This record gives sequence, C-alpha cells and structure tokens, in this order.
Amino acid sequence: MRHLISAGELTRADALLVLDTAEEMARVTERSIKKLPTLRGRTVVNLFFEDSTRTRISFEAAAKRLSADVINFSAKGSSVSKGESLKDTALTLEAMGADAVVIRHGASGAPHRLANWVRGSVVNAGDGTHEHPTQALLDAFSMRRRMGRLEGLKVAVVGDVLHSRVARSNVLLLHTLGAEVTLVAPPTLLPVSVETWPCQVSYDLDAVLPKSDVVMMLRVQLERMNAAYFPSAREYSRRYGLDRDRFARLHDDAIVMHPGPMNRGMEISAEVADSPRSTIVEQVANGVTVRMAVLYLLLGGSEPAIGGIA
Repeated sequence: MRHLISAGELTRADALLVLDTAEEMARVTERSIKKLPTLRGRTVVNLFFEDSTRTRISFEAAAKRLSADVINFSAKGSSVSKGESLKDTALTLEAMGADAVVIRHGASGAPHRLANWVRGSVVNAGDGTHEHPTQALLDAFSMRRRMGRLEGLKVAVVGDVLHSRVARSNVLLLHTLGAEVTLVAPPTLLPVSVETWPCQVSYDLDAVLPKSDVVMMLRVQLERMNAAYFPSAREYSRRYGLDRDRFARLHDDAIVMHPGPMNRGMEISAEVADSPRSTIVEQVANGVTVRMAVLYLLLGGSEPAIGGIA
C-alpha cells in the first residue's frame, strides 16, 4: 500500500503485518539507543490543521527513531491563515520533496484528496469525524499484547460514537481481525448509518460490561457539538461513565482503554483510569512503535524490518 487513509482498506494480512512489524519495532524502543537508520534521507511532514498532543508527538518520535528528517507544520501561523487552500499547501510540500505527509484535518475526506495531489505517501492522522487508522492499529496492538489474542475478543466501545473517528476505525479493523465489537451510547450519540457497521449496538452499559473482555471509553467531544445531545454532564456520567462500581462488574482479566485525551470524572473516573488494568499509558507508548511500523512499511519496507533491527 502507498497510503494509509482508512482502516477499512486494510486486509487481515495487511493489519497483521503492521502489528507484527510493530512487535519488532518495540524491541528497538527497549534498547539504550532507540534509533534505526532505515529512513535516513527521507522527509516526513506532519501536516496538522487541528490541535494534537499524542498523535503529533508520536508521529514525530516514530519518524526520528527511523532517522527520517521531520518537518512539523501547524496551520496556526502558516499561510493557511492567509487563505491558502489545502491543495496549494500540498503542492508546496511536494515541491520541498516530502516523501510522506501525515495529515490531521477537520474535514472528513481531506487525506483522500491530498493523496491525489502528492506523489509521496499519505497517512491519515484523523480527518473530521471519519477515521483515525493508526489509533485503531495501536489499540489492536495494545489489546493483543495484554490479552494474547484478537480473534473472538468481545470489545465494548462506549461513549460519543457520533463524533468519534476512533470508533469507526476500531470497528472496521477489529472486525477484520476477528473481534466482536459492541457500541454502547445514548441514541443521540450514534451515527444514523450505524446499522451498516459490522458491530452490535446497545444503549445499556450495565448489561454489556460483564460480557466484555475490553472496554474502550470515548471522550465526549464537546467542541464538535452544536446541539444538546444529552441533558447534562452529570446525567451522561451516571448512565455511561465507567466508575468504580461499574469497573467491579468486569471479569478479572478484562482491560480498560481510552484513546485520550480523557475527561476524568465524566466518561471515566480517576480511580479506573489509573488502575493496573488500564492500558491508557501503554497505548501512548505503543503508538510510537505502531507508527514506526506504518512509516517503515510505507517508505522503506522492501526488506523485513528484522534485518534493520538486528
């Protein structure tokens, strides 16, 4: 593949190749010198039109650990604020010799458009409410490391599914990898087309929790809301928040995930977020290794990664 724009475009073999390559990359991060020469001389541009902490820093760290040159572009303070279009920005980066462009944009479909304008590889780091494929890959990687498998896992994705690009990518990828996904949310926070997604839907969190191996909490994205989707934050937390009492209903081997950033006290309590069965910090660390694997396979994967690590 030349681009990574949608988790739905990945075959089972593609996804497993990324996860297996990430396992090899994880060995590098455990060494005292965390660098490989694999992408020396290549240029990776981080093109971010929306605010980001984890994803932008994660992609930057991944590219630098593979010895690539990294250019960080922020829409704030650039010619975008003067009215420059996405296409003109893309052509400018193309002229500067970008081998890969990692893009986050508020408009769904922006990475797809960008892929038609540049010769390099395009990686979708989140487009509107559409998709976030590398987040789904790192979530699957985290699940496989903790649970030892993905096939047959029962995964509950809870919260603001309507505005979540993470939810869509996770449903598509986990279905491909053999997991069973259930979306749990109030009816107002589910997309109209959710019945076409390869998953189950429930409005009752308490009924789903005892049957779940993995519970993934989603942030309530208040910045994308232009209407009243639920009566109050307290009401939402009471019905769909993961607190100590609900956490106790999970079976002993179940884990809790969150793509971040968290609203502690709303969708997840501090006690649950900081528990040993929470993978939230692990997900951040795994994000670097998974994104190393993605960049390696898109830009330098002509030989097995293990050859570069040995």
